[in-house]
Amino acid sequence: MRGLVIKNTGSWYTVRTDDGRTIESKIKGNFRLKGIRSTNPVAVGDYVHLIINQEGTAFISEIEDRKNYIIRKSPNLSKQSHIIAANLDQAFLVVTVNYPETSTTFIDRFLASAEAYRVPVVLVFNKYDLLDNDERRYQDAAIRLYESIGYKCITLQATDEAPAERSIEQLKPLLKDKVTLLSGNSGVGKSTIINGLLPDAHLRTAEISDSHNTGMHTTTFSEMLQLPYGGYIIDTPGIKGFGTFDIDKEELTSYFREIFKFSEACRFNNCTHTHEPGCAVLKALEEHYIAESRYNSYLSMLEDKDENKYREAF
Repeated sequence: MRGLVIKNTGSWYTVRTDDGRTIESKIKGNFRLKGIRSTNPVAVGDYVHLIINQEGTAFISEIEDRKNYIIRKSPNLSKQSHIIAANLDQAFLVVTVNYPETSTTFIDRFLASAEAYRVPVVLVFNKYDLLDNDERRYQDAAIRLYESIGYKCITLQATDEAPAERSIEQLKPLLKDKVTLLSGNSGVGKSTIINGLLPDAHLRTAEISDSHNTGMHTTTFSEMLQLPYGGYIIDTPGIKGFGTFDIDKEELTSYFREIFKFSEACRFNNCTHTHEPGCAVLKALEEHYIAESRYNSYLSMLEDKDENKYREAF
């Protein structure tokens, strides 16, 4: 029997079968031995095959090939990955300039990883109403930067009194009939956004920690939520860091769109864009065609071969 994994609570997976049933399932014993270096070989969004047992639960016997996925280095196990979600049409990365602050390094790491696995990303800048004038100017500059690279950006105020141009309503046409991953740091407002899109979801929200300006986890597992106008939104636990996994240094350039564009004019085809003579990327950086924040993110990912690097809060 075939089905879609709609929830993962650790050892159990909730699967919605093709005939509309919802069945609690576990991984068949030998499943982990097939060279899948992941803390979760089955992810939300996977299509799987089930063997149903007499108790009404099931074993997952097979995963169908994925069209894509978002993956990051496991925060606890250096040699393993954690698959955030699979078979996505797009990802919405929710970011906040403050309350809490999302670093540009985190944004760029997420974007590069999504490029590597062919997942389109929309950047959702939330909590506009909480920003002062300087923070709004900074946000405007960040939006200009990412839009110039080719990423769609949305300004959001996930409150009932938000004006139309910043309301949650603007998300609905983009979500219709698509499978969308909602991701971001803890505290950026993902649960509030989902409650606005699906009032019946009743997801728990939490205040930001005043002492550290950081969010607290309110979502503890990944879940696909069906939208009334077609499609799914995947709610995931907030992530503090985004350690990249299995991205070769030689390929990294191509996951930073603007760096890749200039790299084609480099003197050497194996240029790392760090010190080489005739490097078109360094020239573009010097002439401000490439943002320093983006280049620094590229450098930080180049250094990821250092096994402890991913543990830092990127």
